[in-house]
Amino acid sequence: MKKILVIEDEPNILELVLYNIRSNGFEGIGSEDGLAGMELIHKEKPDLILLDLMLPGKNGMDICRELRSAGNRTPIIMLTAKSEETDRVMGLEWGADDYISKPFGIRELMARIKAVLRRYEEQGEDAFGYGMNEKEEMARDGVIRINGLVIDEGRYQVSVDGNLVSLTAKEFELLMFLAKNQGLVFTRNQLLDKVWGIEYAGETRTVDVHVRYLRKKLQEAARETEEERYIETIRGKGYRFK
Repeated sequence: MKKILVIEDEPNILELVLYNIRSNGFEGIGSEDGLAGMELIHKEKPDLILLDLMLPGKNGMDICRELRSAGNRTPIIMLTAKSEETDRVMGLEWGADDYISKPFGIRELMARIKAVLRRYEEQGEDAFGYGMNEKEEMARDGVIRINGLVIDEGRYQVSVDGNLVSLTAKEFELLMFLAKNQGLVFTRNQLLDKVWGIEYAGETRTVDVHVRYLRKKLQEAARETEEERYIETIRGKGYRFK
């Protein structure tokens, strides 16, 4: 049974969400405080985190940033009462997999949860969580090598010119998809469908944010000034891997 942690400081919303999570066959645990929520993340090791932006103790953005900086790839869906684009973009930049703005419908929330979990399962759960054992790691193969870039799908590692690159789960998926389809141009909507899934209801801006941060990380690892060494913008069309 998949375990979902809900960190939400509004008791009524927390109770409603947990009820529906459990009604849909998941194990639901909750916290109304950011610091307590962090403790539950490390203790319970949930399969997915629903994370409110505004929290007492520690806000959702800080929690997301700390988890990703520590290498924790547990999928995160941000819950926020704010509708400004900057808040949504910031959450994605710090490694959130999706977001949903309050007020939200329960059916939409559950669809988002199931879609995110399904995408992670297709890639292999342990590759995104706290790590996989050596046997599982060695059982996987598939390495892409292009112009100094090495993408090891089995080990879930990326390096440029021998320098390891720390990517979020979605950045890795986006890079892998583009690299496997080298030379082909994909629109933002096509990338949303292929990488985020056809059920994803987010905006195409999501793709631009991930491409920008992916380029930045690859550029820093390569220690060079060329921004589009790997991912090229095709004006009026979308993106392609050179």
